[in-house]
Amino acid sequence: MAKAVVILGAQWGDEGKGKIVDALTEKADVVARYQGGHNAGHTVVIGEETFILHLIPSGILHEDKLCIIGNGVVINPSALIEEINGLKERGIKVNRNLRISKNAHLIMPYHMAIEREKEALKGKKKIGTTGRGIGPAYMDKMARVGIRVADLLYPEVLKEKIEANLRDVNFLLSNLYKADTFTTEEIYNEYIGYAEILANYIDDTDILINRLLDEGKNVLFEGAQGTLLDIDHGTYPYVTSSSATAGGVCTGLGIGPTKIDTVLGVVKAYTTRVGGGPFPTEIHDEFGEKLRERGGEFGATTGRPRRCGWLDMVALRHAVRINGLGGLIITKLDILDGLEKIKVCFGYEYNGKVYEDFPKELSVLEGCKPIYKEYEGWHEATLGVNEYDALPDNAKKYIEMIEDSLGVPVDIISTGQKRDDIIIRKVHFD
Repeated sequence: MAKAVVILGAQWGDEGKGKIVDALTEKADVVARYQGGHNAGHTVVIGEETFILHLIPSGILHEDKLCIIGNGVVINPSALIEEINGLKERGIKVNRNLRISKNAHLIMPYHMAIEREKEALKGKKKIGTTGRGIGPAYMDKMARVGIRVADLLYPEVLKEKIEANLRDVNFLLSNLYKADTFTTEEIYNEYIGYAEILANYIDDTDILINRLLDEGKNVLFEGAQGTLLDIDHGTYPYVTSSSATAGGVCTGLGIGPTKIDTVLGVVKAYTTRVGGGPFPTEIHDEFGEKLRERGGEFGATTGRPRRCGWLDMVALRHAVRINGLGGLIITKLDILDGLEKIKVCFGYEYNGKVYEDFPKELSVLEGCKPIYKEYEGWHEATLGVNEYDALPDNAKKYIEMIEDSLGVPVDIISTGQKRDDIIIRKVHFD
């Protein structure tokens, strides 16, 4: 029987979703991305080759799989074309195995300009965006002035929408930010060129994906960023601009919730986040720097160093609840090899009060102190182990502690960067 499985991040993103999607794609027929933009970066290592994907689902590395970019994604056409060409140059087939939703919104040059100028004005209060226009594109979407992929197919409509938007945009850039403005012709000529290249990929993806589910195809839904960066359920305002949680699958692809069989949350064996915002378990001493180096914790998209900390069970309980997680996937277990002690946060303390549930108030979260329990580490290597019984005893105890604490089974464990460095305890696709 066919299955529809969601893979999403259960922390602040960068959990290693790309590798997991790649591993599960082997038995999937379709891989569909439902939110975010090219601010995401999914890294997949195959043999000696490393692939970093930003917009195209990780399933593209499997020749016989269909990849879908859903309507919930915002697309920079230039970045997408660059990614397509880069894959083709490396021998990866990209043609009708990639489909783009007509209803996906486009990132325009003025979105990037506005984001850069807006962040510059914030000074120390910067959110830490990538400056790639993601937020302003979603703002236009919600303000009902966005330009969609389908508009690329209708030149007159495209030009009319660009012209209408620039009346407001140029006034803002000129008067508030004292920045350069844009002309209709320059943007129109650029985007009509993109239209010629992308036309063959554009489709009614909501109709397509529902038909494939009805036909009994195995479908993998791929999220970007993570639960704690979700626009509604994350550490607002230090979040992304889309619904990175399980609810985003339905709105971002046009499928009903009853079509989803299970949701799997990807969890790093410790915790990281990029950019500004509260991070209760962040390690500020020399060990935090050491963990960053050991884990290669630098953004796949921007190269920015990630902030590193211990595993946070308060945040994970929130992720389990919000997403209805049916299974967990633990990544980067091998980075903890050789540690004498491993700390895990089970609560927060703020002004004498203990929090076991994730606080919604930013002021509270920023002042929280983690309440830790210590666990014995392991000296044996877990790198490359692909059988659960072959893991060190204390590594197994660590996994079992996570399962018991969250009430959710750990179905998959990643023990290294390579495709085969993985332990699969439960098969989700027949």
